[in-house]
Amino acid sequence: MKKISILLLTFIIAIVAAACGSENATTNNAKKETNETATGTAVKESKELTITHQLGETVVTKNPEKVVVFDFGILDSLDKLAVEVTGVPQANIPPYLSKYEDATYENVGSLKEPDFEKIHSLNPDLIIISGRQSDAYEELTKIAPTIFLGVDTSRYLDSYKENMMTLGEIFEKEDTVKEELENVESSIKALAEKASEMDKTSLIILANEGNISAYGPGSRFGILHDQFGFAAVDEGIEVSTHGQNISFEYIMEKNPDYLFVIDRGAAVQGESSAKELLDNDLMKQVTAVKEDNVVYLDPNYWYLSGGGLISVSEMVKEVEAALE
Repeated sequence: MKKISILLLTFIIAIVAAACGSENATTNNAKKETNETATGTAVKESKELTITHQLGETVVTKNPEKVVVFDFGILDSLDKLAVEVTGVPQANIPPYLSKYEDATYENVGSLKEPDFEKIHSLNPDLIIISGRQSDAYEELTKIAPTIFLGVDTSRYLDSYKENMMTLGEIFEKEDTVKEELENVESSIKALAEKASEMDKTSLIILANEGNISAYGPGSRFGILHDQFGFAAVDEGIEVSTHGQNISFEYIMEKNPDYLFVIDRGAAVQGESSAKELLDNDLMKQVTAVKEDNVVYLDPNYWYLSGGGLISVSEMVKEVEAALE
């Protein structure tokens, strides 16, 4: 019995000692972590996201510090969200984003020709592109995490909302983005109701150096039909980036009640020529011209940017004003 008591006592002492050792180790580790944090030597665990986009999957760190943006719609969204960027293509920046022409921001080339050397020198944490830079995607991914946030025009509104929510997630602005999107959706719904009640046909054209191309539902500017509620005068217009080439005879034959015009020259070259181009005898026979329903849309929102928190909101306001 005496031997058993001694063994039992020894066992209890061993357990207590082990527990104390574990507690001391935990306390020491906690102190070590506290000291490391106090001295600034602790390494903060980074938060990463996997963004699935049209060109692939990209791992992105939340709240990246150095951001290069090639899409003006995304740029106006980040501006709205008060997110600073490092580099932008400074050629043809829309006037409403003119602050990004300042030397404070690095010029990273043009919309179609990124300056890879400059971008590499910036050592960015994130690069955001859209359709005009899609061919450069693979090369850009060698420099930094790159995501494609171009709008899928076949499902414009949903694609636009997804892009904005992606920005909200990356920069931890989800609540602000949600509020902005609710406002935009509300204004689009009100516009669509007005347009639908009118029961008028419409045609969207792009004027470009003496040439005219038409855009219909599901196209680059198809939001006017698909979400804004304007009936297309021709449902069969070819869906392509550059639109379907048309003539004045085509416009006269289709005879839309509303004609929406986007002047590419005014956006790219700073010189408007659309009004002179459309001033001819054939056009004078079109209902939209007769009833003064030719609407010249701001190409800075429609052609250069689009798909942004600012640009989409302004596009809605512009079309709504044309109905008043």
